[in-house]
Amino acid sequence: MGTPLVYLLLFWGLITTALIALLIYRGFLESREDDQIFIGKAQDHMAAEQKDIIAKVTRLGGPIKALSIASGGLLVVWTSAWIWVGLASS
Repeated sequence: MGTPLVYLLLFWGLITTALIALLIYRGFLESREDDQIFIGKAQDHMAAEQKDIIAKVTRLGGPIKALSIASGGLLVVWTSAWIWVGLASS
């Protein structure tokens, strides 16, 4: 169980789990975001809340992109290494 392929697969699993968690969190935030709000002076707190939600969703874009690239890259590396080991043992 101590082969490098297992460790690589575990690392890929951790990265992908973090990516899925961020995607779920972004989906939760986006469900609270309104597309159109009609507010007056009394509802200024609603506008501030919506701006905060939009800022959070925007900030999540970078980490989600980085984790997506890392997850895809690790999957390609793991698949290549798995094929290499399989061909070398034949």
